[in-house]
Amino acid sequence: MQPHNVPPPSPPSETDVVVIGGGVNGTGVARDCALRGLRVALLERNDLAFGASGNSSGMIHGGPRYLTDNPSVTRLSCVDSGFIQRIAPHLLFRIPFIMPIAAGLGSRVYLTLVDAFFGAYDRFQPLKRGKPHTCLTPAETLQIEPGIRMALAGSITFDEWGIDGSRLCTANAVDAVEHGASVLVHTTADRILREGPQGAVTGVRFRDRLTGRSGSIRASIVVNATGAWGPITASLAGLPPRSAAVRPGKGIHVVFDRRLSNHAVSVTTIDNRLVFVEPWQNVSVLGTTDTDFYGDLDCVHATADEVRYLVQAVARVMPSIRTARIIGTFAGVRPTLHAWGPIPDALSRENEIVDHAGHGAPGLFSMLGGKLASYRAFAEQMTDRIAPVLGCSATCTTHQRPLPGGEETIEPAAFARAHGIDPVAARRLIYRHGSRAARIAELWNADASRSAIVCTCEAISDAEIRFVLRHEFARTVDDVARRTRMGMGPCGGMRCALRCGAIVADELGLDPREGLRQAASFLSRMARSRLPGLGPVQARQEALAIALLRSQAGIHPGGRS
Repeated sequence: MQPHNVPPPSPPSETDVVVIGGGVNGTGVARDCALRGLRVALLERNDLAFGASGNSSGMIHGGPRYLTDNPSVTRLSCVDSGFIQRIAPHLLFRIPFIMPIAAGLGSRVYLTLVDAFFGAYDRFQPLKRGKPHTCLTPAETLQIEPGIRMALAGSITFDEWGIDGSRLCTANAVDAVEHGASVLVHTTADRILREGPQGAVTGVRFRDRLTGRSGSIRASIVVNATGAWGPITASLAGLPPRSAAVRPGKGIHVVFDRRLSNHAVSVTTIDNRLVFVEPWQNVSVLGTTDTDFYGDLDCVHATADEVRYLVQAVARVMPSIRTARIIGTFAGVRPTLHAWGPIPDALSRENEIVDHAGHGAPGLFSMLGGKLASYRAFAEQMTDRIAPVLGCSATCTTHQRPLPGGEETIEPAAFARAHGIDPVAARRLIYRHGSRAARIAELWNADASRSAIVCTCEAISDAEIRFVLRHEFARTVDDVARRTRMGMGPCGGMRCALRCGAIVADELGLDPREGLRQAASFLSRMARSRLPGLGPVQARQEALAIALLRSQAGIHPGGRS
């Protein structure tokens, strides 16, 4: 284990490829390049998985919704889902879906058509180890999901795979570094450097947003993998934003404090869109909207209207959701390919690589579009494109080589007994870190105080927080939360954020007041995420809880301590 109080890594002065963007596409490309022996540096202005990758519906799914208009997207997603299951088996969990069909005029015909549609989807299911769909009677539907309260013609079942997008990005970044890459979070690209008569790209100027450190990295290739920020990043090279045009689409999700159902239930909204409520890890997630977004990409929030829109849809089928406790919301912006005219739901989920040599900037490439479910294939396409330019003939191996933690399977009960920890804590730790949970066990075995549980909702230990600070690029309380889900359970961080802030300050050699400031900032962000879903009773409870916490921490309403 490396000692604590280690400053952020120094960036290289020269490399083959600079990747801008720490989402799943960017970390996927950085990993692929590193595995092929290329020198690569990744810059992320916020944190890994800050954007769409960490705020998606949390599924590596085949995408039946794309089967009619974009069957190639469905097939690619299913193929890559199979590969992702192979390289990161600890991160995947099966989510069975049920789609109830309301009784009424023509409902039997509609049920037959939906049954036939999923029969076509079944042809893709073996690619992702999915189970064939089934058509259920009303009685069978209520037997497996008794919370449904509607007159039924029947239902259709199918299944998809859940995943933690933040953990997936982190695993790709860690593997890239272990194969020679540099990863710099909270480091913004201020300018893409160009020179010569043809305006060829020569590197990137950067600035660390936490320390103020700045500098430049020379590189032959720059990959713009910033998702919805793509047009802004292209402008850093002096190109017009339309040269990397996307149509940003906002999607929000609502989080409930427990698993509300045994299956994900798919329903239609008032405007006939498909949405769902899914059991996801220890909580339930309701999503998602799809609307054009014109705001600040660094500050995307759900609104009360969007929450009501989603809850209304599910309540028609499962009315008990109105009494369930909302513990948060989250929102992201999809970088869908630009098209004028179609409604957001109808936009293509395909991906595209733009070679900006056609815009007078040879050496700059932009990755546009794509999906979490097919990120690995998109990264392979991007690396295949630039490797020959750099004289690299190595082929892609990202579909064969396990991500960190996926090297072997650890049995949670045996791990818990071996290290004297709670079985639930062992299971959650192994989900997040796979076989590398043993490295965290080394920390608490060396110091018994490190095994203390800091976040009881997610069973996160002092040792795990220190591990992600030392080995997974976390630099703030928010970063720790993305990697561990600290504070994202029912307590909203009120029981653990202050302690986490103290650990961050101790581990990184910061002033303790900075740890407190970060904890207060995190708690404020979590409180804002709950606001759109609060009812009057919960709002009063929220106000009392916040006042008590401020009193205990010595935090004044203005944020001073």
